[in-house]
Amino acid sequence: MKRVALLLIPFLLLSLQNPASAEKNDKKQLKAAIIIDDFGGGTGGVRDFLEGDIPITAAVMPFTEHSKKHAEWAHKNGFEVIVHLPMQPKKGKRSWLGPKPITVDLSTKEVKQRVEEALKSVPYAVGMNNHMGSLAVEDEEIVRAIVEVAKESKLYIIDSATSPKSKFPKVAKELNVPLLKRDVFLDDISSASHVRKQMMRLAKITEFTGSGIAIGHVGVTGKVCSVGIFQSMEEFEKRNIKIVPVSHLFSIKLTEQYLVP
Repeated sequence: MKRVALLLIPFLLLSLQNPASAEKNDKKQLKAAIIIDDFGGGTGGVRDFLEGDIPITAAVMPFTEHSKKHAEWAHKNGFEVIVHLPMQPKKGKRSWLGPKPITVDLSTKEVKQRVEEALKSVPYAVGMNNHMGSLAVEDEEIVRAIVEVAKESKLYIIDSATSPKSKFPKVAKELNVPLLKRDVFLDDISSASHVRKQMMRLAKITEFTGSGIAIGHVGVTGKVCSVGIFQSMEEFEKRNIKIVPVSHLFSIKLTEQYLVP
């Protein structure tokens, strides 16, 4: 019996060590994604981002003069592309939405048709997020039509979180479509110092939860947004937070199911 007990000791010690070593080995890499909205429209900051070395995710407005050009430029330089789908807000001018927006007066058939046309307008898109849309995202029928197209096209969805009553999480869960939600807006105030401050918020969220998503813009705030983001990279490296395309925040299973041809 003593011999058996002695033989078991190394195995007992190994079993006690394994959880700690496994935990250490399996410790998740901290990952954050930065989505830059309004490609295809505004020009401020476009070159900074698309010729830069930060792997932002390019959210391209459909149906604009530069939709195809910016999507192809982003893809050529290795950036992930998603459709920045214009959706009706509670406040604001309709002109801010551009051509063929998703509005609550559309039938579900018309919504699907517009989403499908938007996808054709933005080549290489692997996902979508909403441009504005505080009103439309609260309409379950509208949202369901969008999510059904996403499912058919194997796209992921990022809820830009323009309304706390968004139906995207509920419907995406029902239809088993990959969805994540924006955590931080970077340039809601147009200054590089504010963008840096918001980037630090993103860092803290990422450290707490393991991942995080921020949204910035090209166009009017594009230059200060790019400056603030680039100036924050040294701090992210110190904190061991890796900036990745949005698709890298989803589980491997969902990535294989939806994003691998």
